[in-house]
Amino acid sequence: MARSAEGPLPRPQTQPRTRRLRDGWRDWWMARVPPADKLRLTQRNVYILPTGAGWMLALTLLVLLVASINFQLNLGYLLTFLLAGSSAASTWVSHATLRGLDLHLLPPRPQFLGGHAVLQVQLQSERRAPRYGIALALQGSGQWAWCDVPALGSASVELGFEPTRRGLQAVPPLAIQTLYPMGIFRVWAWWRPAAQVLVYPRPEALAPPLPPGEPRAGGSARTSARGSGEHDGVRGYRRGDPQRLIVWKKAATALASGSDALVSRDTQPAQRGALWLDLGATGLHETEARLSRLAAWVLQADRMGLSYGLRLPGAQVAQGSGAAQRERCLQALALY
Repeated sequence: MARSAEGPLPRPQTQPRTRRLRDGWRDWWMARVPPADKLRLTQRNVYILPTGAGWMLALTLLVLLVASINFQLNLGYLLTFLLAGSSAASTWVSHATLRGLDLHLLPPRPQFLGGHAVLQVQLQSERRAPRYGIALALQGSGQWAWCDVPALGSASVELGFEPTRRGLQAVPPLAIQTLYPMGIFRVWAWWRPAAQVLVYPRPEALAPPLPPGEPRAGGSARTSARGSGEHDGVRGYRRGDPQRLIVWKKAATALASGSDALVSRDTQPAQRGALWLDLGATGLHETEARLSRLAAWVLQADRMGLSYGLRLPGAQVAQGSGAAQRERCLQALALY
C-alpha cells in the first residue's frame, strides 16, 4: 500500500484534553474553598484515599486470603488478618495526623520581579502526641517541604515561588498531605490563602547615573545630584557616619603624620538641588522599561543617602530619605 505524500495523519492529542479536564476540575474544587490566611484542618476539609502501594497491598491481601481458604492455612489467615488490621488502624492514624492541625500563613514580604517570594507557614498542634511526616507544597508543583510538628508545639515551613508580573499577586493555592505511618494512604487538604504579594519592578541592571536635581524653591544654586557615587567636599567624622562615607586615603595620610582624625565625605552639597525621579526623565518608551529604570534609581539614591521624590502620572511621592521613603517609592512603582 502506497503512503500518502503528505505523510501519516497526526494522532489525536488526548493529553491536552485530559489536562484541561483535570485543571478544570481542580479550579472548580478550589472555588469551593474559601480564601483565608488561617486554616484549621477538620474532618470536613481533610480527605483520604489509598496510594499505589495501598492498592497493591489490598491485592496482596486478597491473594493471601484466597490461598489460605483453598489450602486451609491457619498461619495464612493469621498473616492476612494481621496485615488487614494494621492497614485499618493506619487509616485512623493517617487521618488523625492532619485532623486538628492549625495552619497560619505569615504576611509575605514584598519582592522584586525575577526573585523568589518566600511564604512562611506556621503549623500549630494542640495534640499531646507529635505529628510526623507532614508536607506542604504549591498546588501542582510537586516539590514538597516536609516537617514534624512536636506535641503541644509548632513548626515552620518555608515555600517559595517566582512571581510572573509586578503589582499585587495572589498567593498560589497550597496543598497539605501526609503518608504517615505506612504510606498506603494519602491524607490531604487544599488551602487557598487570601494574602497577596507585592511585586516591585525588576531594577535595571546597568542603569545610567541619577538625573540632575532641580533648583529648590527660593534658591539660585543649580547643582546636580551625582549618580556616580561622587560627593562634593569632605567634613570631619561624626559619630554614626557609615563606613562608606569615610575617606580612607585621607585617614591613612593622617595616620602616617601622627594624627588619628577621620574625615567623611559631605553629602549635603550634592543636595542643594531637589532630586526628582520622573517617569519622563528615563529616556525610554516602554512602560515596564521606564519603571525598571526608576526602581534602579530609587535603590541608587537610597544607597547614597540622598533625599529624593518620585513623580508618576497621577501620583507623586514627596521628598524624603531612608528605608520608609524607599518602600513608598517602590510600592508606587509596583502599583502604577
